[in-house]
Amino acid sequence: MKAGLHPNYVEATVTCACGNTFTTRSTRPLLRTDLCNVCHPFYTGEQRIVDTAGQVERFMRRMETAAANEGRTSKRKQRLAVRSAERDAQQRDPAAPDAGAEGDLSLDTEAGSTGDTPVAAPPA
Repeated sequence: MKAGLHPNYVEATVTCACGNTFTTRSTRPLLRTDLCNVCHPFYTGEQRIVDTAGQVERFMRRMETAAANEGRTSKRKQRLAVRSAERDAQQRDPAAPDAGAEGDLSLDTEAGSTGDTPVAAPPA
């Protein structure tokens, strides 16, 4: 083997950003680190939420408003319920005038048709 090939393996002092220090062995005598077993969330069991551009606050606000509106139906569901009620009323009484709905999609047959193929009625 060649002499002087391997670096010196010395006792090293490791200093963490939290202030914790401990000794180990390394090729450098002084090491600095950002996290250690004393301050790392995995070892401490502490949950840290890293907030990037207010995303956590926005999420928490959405959750609070959702909890406040828990018993109410959404605007979309209200609109769908109204449309469904209008369709049901129109199916019960097809001769009733349309309540201003354009693009009626009720199924009618064209004049002169055999009645086999349903065709969308033109807007009134």
